[in-house]
Amino acid sequence: MEAFREKIPLEQLYIKRAKNGKINIKSGNKIDLVTKWTIAVLTLLTVLAFFFFDYTGLSLERAIPETWHNLKTMFLEPSLSHFSWGEAMYQIGVTVGLGVLATVIGAVIALFLSFMAAENLSKAWVSKTVRMVMAFIRAVPTVLWVLIFAIAAGLGSEAAVLGMLFHSIAYLVKAFSEAFEEVDNGILEAMRATGSNWWHIVTHGVLPSTFTYLLSWTFLRFEINFGVAVAMGAAAGAGGIGFELFMASGFYFDLREVGFITYAILIIAIVLEMASTRLKNRYFPASVRN
Repeated sequence: MEAFREKIPLEQLYIKRAKNGKINIKSGNKIDLVTKWTIAVLTLLTVLAFFFFDYTGLSLERAIPETWHNLKTMFLEPSLSHFSWGEAMYQIGVTVGLGVLATVIGAVIALFLSFMAAENLSKAWVSKTVRMVMAFIRAVPTVLWVLIFAIAAGLGSEAAVLGMLFHSIAYLVKAFSEAFEEVDNGILEAMRATGSNWWHIVTHGVLPSTFTYLLSWTFLRFEINFGVAVAMGAAAGAGGIGFELFMASGFYFDLREVGFITYAILIIAIVLEMASTRLKNRYFPASVRN
């Protein structure tokens, strides 16, 4: 039995008492079983889905060479045809601006709402109410929020920013509040014992301990909003590089221009990731973050 324990950790054992009183010990636990069955079911459904596709008119002999030719033209021969380099930089700036605007405003609003959503900083009924509202907002996809505001406010950048703002607030409230709840309760209790008020606890006990996480989550949401802004450039008429991508792919059918825009979006995404990493490493070294 001791050798058995040495080979398999106790938390990986699945222990079940039978009706006759005997105890059955199996390797693995319920979480492992649920995970394995979930993967198996999803794999089976994925395979079955291929049998329900409509393959009418599909010719693999033509589809594969044409797809390869289109990909080669798109990614190996990128060029601009319908707008200049200056216009391309301007449209990229518009897209980045939409993402920055939605992220900055959303982060500020989410910061104050997350104080109410955190269980260790507010009353239970306030925390549950805020969490329920934010869960409802998160359940609605960003694209749908943008389309809702596009109907209410009309097509344009306003609808795109409002739609991204709504979802950004709900996303960041969950992330920020969970970061606040990870703060050691001993620190909060010690500050309360010294007579610190709620705002003093937040500014001197909670925010200094979680600021790195807040920064990381904000940059992550900015990267998400940049991608959404690209898509919403066409869907909501917000303009930017997303609208040019829609025109090049659906209106002009210029594969070379599609390739150029795709590379531009990829480069901007890489630059944003590098800027985020350098900012955290410069102002929040690893020793401080840990």
